[in-house]
Amino acid sequence: MNGKRSGLAAAVFVALVAVSGAARADGVYFVEPKDGATVSNPVHVKFGVDGMTVAPAGSTAPKTGHHHLLIDGQPLPQGEVVPVSDKSLHYGKGQTETDVTLPPGDHTLTAQFADGAHRSYGPEWSKTITVHVK
Repeated sequence: MNGKRSGLAAAVFVALVAVSGAARADGVYFVEPKDGATVSNPVHVKFGVDGMTVAPAGSTAPKTGHHHLLIDGQPLPQGEVVPVSDKSLHYGKGQTETDVTLPPGDHTLTAQFADGAHRSYGPEWSKTITVHVK
């Protein structure tokens, strides 16, 4: 490889390492739907989390937990147990995606991460988006 090509290859390699090393900040996020999306039923929801490990309910290992979906609700304070209701869905088997049916109109979806006993890790470990169901 000549000098210009090897220099270019090195620059591309450094740029790729820099981009791949730019990790997402620790927290919970929605892979889908995107904030502000117009969706139809069933609404496909895919969760993500960085900085914690997804584990089934009952796990007591540090930095583990599972997802909860709060429909038209707010993030929960740290330590508060996520309630069981039709507006608070638990994914205690460690699921990272689901389909939900929502009435037409605007809704907030809050992904809340909680420990093995369903105790919220707090607002820092939640993410709220708005969707419009047609």
